[in-house]
Amino acid sequence: MQEKSVLEHLEELRTTIIYISVIILASFMVTFHFGSFCSELLLAPLRDVFSSDALLTDGKIIYLGILDKILSQFQVSLWVSIIISSPLWFYQVWRFIRPGLYPQEVKVIAPFIFFSFILFCLGVGFAYFIVLPLLIKVLGHFGVSGVQATIGLKEYLILASKILVLAGFVFQVPNILLVIGLMGVVKEEQLRQKRRYVYVVLAILSAMITPPDVLTMLILWGPLILLYEVGLLLFIIIVRPYLKRSEQ
Repeated sequence: MQEKSVLEHLEELRTTIIYISVIILASFMVTFHFGSFCSELLLAPLRDVFSSDALLTDGKIIYLGILDKILSQFQVSLWVSIIISSPLWFYQVWRFIRPGLYPQEVKVIAPFIFFSFILFCLGVGFAYFIVLPLLIKVLGHFGVSGVQATIGLKEYLILASKILVLAGFVFQVPNILLVIGLMGVVKEEQLRQKRRYVYVVLAILSAMITPPDVLTMLILWGPLILLYEVGLLLFIIIVRPYLKRSEQ
């Protein structure tokens, strides 16, 4: 592994950021063309709840400002472009990290780049099919009854798209544990000892992603804890034997 100066690393980082920006920009041009379709996909969980929930059947989706439709479509297209271009910018991140690894680390960690993409898609799917419908129902039933739900188009679309993308990122927990474990950055005992602190950090992440409501935060916090425990289990199955072989 060839040593590089700080300036060379910064130059590579700048190049990687430019490549990722170009990838997302090119994807944005495509997704903006299909912005109405993307918005309809995000509105589907809301409309399904409105049509199936007895307390929310009179709910309406409205827009308040003359620019709300175009601005919401712009932001939705941006977030969707991040999702659909994830394989390409995941690869760019890998290209930036790879030179700093030893050959044996590259062989071990490379498969987890693909695993990272799978987890990202699972996070997006989990947020779309589970978190969003539950979020709408919980907030719709919260507080006083007998009030008609009028949901702002722009507010909902931006919130929904952010939840999808952020859920994709936080679903990287098992992958992160495996990678830093294989690199020897953390030990299994450290992960067990710091479990309670990790739970607190995951709770904070859940609160940042979801609206300020305890129930909706718990909807995301529970699976994140499960992902951390899955990461620990995989740590035992994969990392522990690998480190033992490396020490021999």
